[in-house]
Amino acid sequence: MHPNPAFRADERARHIAFARDRAFGVLALSTEDAPALSHVPFLLTEDGLQADLHLVRSNPIARMLKQPQTVRIAVSGPDGYVSPDWYEIADQVPTWNYVAVHLTGQLEQLPHDALLDLLDRQSAFYEERLLPKPPWTTGKMSDEALARMMRMIVPCRMRVDDIQGTWKLNQNKTDEVRLRAADQMYAHGFGDENEQLATLMRKT
Repeated sequence: MHPNPAFRADERARHIAFARDRAFGVLALSTEDAPALSHVPFLLTEDGLQADLHLVRSNPIARMLKQPQTVRIAVSGPDGYVSPDWYEIADQVPTWNYVAVHLTGQLEQLPHDALLDLLDRQSAFYEERLLPKPPWTTGKMSDEALARMMRMIVPCRMRVDDIQGTWKLNQNKTDEVRLRAADQMYAHGFGDENEQLATLMRKT
């Protein structure tokens, strides 16, 4: 997380809403060597206290869950390069604007009989965004294919103990300067989801 408090306003509800909507992040677990990382979709409860996910059984993180482990999920949002010329004021430097939320807590493996419910809840949450398409469900799979797939993955639950977010959107600039940068981000920016980033810069 960025150390500047201007970008670290404690808006827990905003962090939760962002992570719930994004529903995808990088799961990290410390090891004696490099951190173990896995890119995972997840379901975060409305109160932000619990995240459910599943891992491939052969995933190194899954193999470490014989007992609960302290983990972090990093959820990234839109990001983009900001040219100092965009501010139209003197003595500025290049920077990068971005949104990121980190969930930290204890991850444990759930009993296997929790897996089908988890898969159904995950698919329902994601499929709802594709309306009016009829939602996909596990019921569309044959019993044999579903059982084979379920043998390959394990259900997991993270008890979220801490949520922190960075919303780096040029809040340290005057409104006039920030809005100029937002206009340029919208028109000429590069990075990821620059139009959404520009919108956030305008609203901050």
